[in-house]
Amino acid sequence: MVKRIASKLVTLLAAGLFVFAAGKLIHIGYDYWKNQRVLEEAQELYWSRESKDSGKAHAGSNEEAGENEEQRASFDQLHEVNTDIVGWLAIGGTVIDYPVLQGEDNDYYLNRNFKREQTRAGSIFMDYRNDPMSLGRHTILYGHRMKDGSMFSDLTSFTDESFFSNPPDMYIDTVTDQYDIEVFAAYYTDTRFYYIETDFESDQAFASF
Repeated sequence: MVKRIASKLVTLLAAGLFVFAAGKLIHIGYDYWKNQRVLEEAQELYWSRESKDSGKAHAGSNEEAGENEEQRASFDQLHEVNTDIVGWLAIGGTVIDYPVLQGEDNDYYLNRNFKREQTRAGSIFMDYRNDPMSLGRHTILYGHRMKDGSMFSDLTSFTDESFFSNPPDMYIDTVTDQYDIEVFAAYYTDTRFYYIETDFESDQAFASF
């Protein structure tokens, strides 16, 4: 009798664990799916105006940038959703074709999309210490390496010599300018090296970095 009860309890426990694990996997899968849909929405908003205006800036009102700044028309619709969008990053040959956000700290967009909704994937975001209106010599962009291949997962391609030697076209668009990107280094590191330094007291300090 005791063995029979114990066997049933083990079976119920196993079934409960299976249901819990299945639920977690479904939740993660749904989050990946939803993140992809949200990113597609952002791309539609950006590229619909970019194709019309051919990337040309126009005079526009942008309180964040100041009354005398010019705002690129491709950001108009995106800013109707979120004025924290400070740029757009595109790397050919990868899935990286995303808005760049900037919060008041480096935590807010770790787990929020461009609509400020909670998501495991978070956003591609610029260090809060950087000036998006005038990119400095060390502008830092953060992003998760998601298991579904989204966000910054494709950056690992640059550790492949053939990919690094023949890089695709890359650029970052800001609300005022567009910059071509040339890759000169790719490396793995950890927090023992303070790789997120943004302020250098001299040219020598920057060269040393």
